[in-house]
Amino acid sequence: MSLETVSTAKMFGGVQGVYRHDSRETGTAMTFSVYLPPQAAAGVPLPVVWYLSGLTCTHANVTDKGQFQQVCAELGLIFVAPDTSPRGEGVPDDPAYDFGQGAGFYLDATQAPWAANFRMERYVVGELPALIAANFPADMARQAITGHSMGGHGALTLALRHPGRWRSVSAFAPIASPTRCPWGQKALSGYLGPDRSAWRAHDATALIEGGAAAAEILVDQGGADPFLETELKPQLLAQACEAAGVALTLRLQAGYDHSYAFVASFMADHLRWHAARLG
Repeated sequence: MSLETVSTAKMFGGVQGVYRHDSRETGTAMTFSVYLPPQAAAGVPLPVVWYLSGLTCTHANVTDKGQFQQVCAELGLIFVAPDTSPRGEGVPDDPAYDFGQGAGFYLDATQAPWAANFRMERYVVGELPALIAANFPADMARQAITGHSMGGHGALTLALRHPGRWRSVSAFAPIASPTRCPWGQKALSGYLGPDRSAWRAHDATALIEGGAAAAEILVDQGGADPFLETELKPQLLAQACEAAGVALTLRLQAGYDHSYAFVASFMADHLRWHAARLG
């Protein structure tokens, strides 16, 4: 697979890179970032942490603001951050921030005009991992996934939909039940159509209610997040996990909002938690 290097910079002894490739799944050029810790220079395969970003974001938000590089350098973790959607001329879009480009919701759209390009589940689960495996010293048997907001939704739903694919899953302020909030209802109806039964397959809370499981889940949520009650609703996830016997650690962090100040504050905790499970 052809890979273009956009930029690289030495950071904490490792390399922070940004890369671009032509995606067969989205039919567009896709840009992503990879942090290689200093241990990668030895050529020994290293565990991988995937990070999925939220609405309006690209790979750059967490790369510039997430403050993960120093901890990844310490722990020997490769950190991969994809984009949130296909982009570019000819790709359908919506004037609102919460739908269309920048708002792929990590699913494969079935409705026109979105279905031709918005194939983010196949991209994140299949195409991009194959590209990472072919071009970086990644141990694909040791992978973890996390994300923020819409990306937290993606991390949870993809882990539940593809059991065994990731050894561990966590999330920062995830959209816990998109079938029951305005952001999710808008996206799921637009990408998947009016059949609400199809929506449940992309709702972490509904998946757990339906029998999907993860060994354990870590979620951090800011207590001063303005979207907490209307869009995120972590209590629904907590109720489903309790009923299903899924081990959920849900931490409500007093005073924290929905921004990258919140994400960066608990990034090290999540990376250490994943590292302990990746071995």
